Amino acid sequence: MMDKRASGIRGEALAQGYLAGQGYRLRCCNYRASRCEVDIIAEFEGVLVFAEVKARYGDRYGLGREAVTIAKQRHIIQVAQAYIAEQDLYDMPVRFDVLEVDLTSGRVEHIPGAFTL
Repeated sequence: MMDKRASGIRGEALAQGYLAGQGYRLRCCNYRASRCEVDIIAEFEGVLVFAEVKARYGDRYGLGREAVTIAKQRHIIQVAQAYIAEQDLYDMPVRFDVLEVDLTSGRVEHIPGAFTL
């Protein structure tokens, strides 16, 4: 089993490949603002997508989506606001997704609109 950082990197790479294969245009990865970070910023059918990746070896410790707590959602929203301001994308619709990556099988479960403002 890999260490946490290596697992995260592998999970993000699998998620990025998955999104690209679904027609998403990746804009930025690991974007930081206000001491917070979002894993993937992408664009799909005119929607700006902020995606959090949760990589796991199976579901022994719960589902990845369960780790995206209200506090984590607030941080992602803060980062999204900073990115939108920096890029002047105020007119673009926004969505917040979660991607659960099973590191054993490489399977990606995509949850579009996992949370909202």
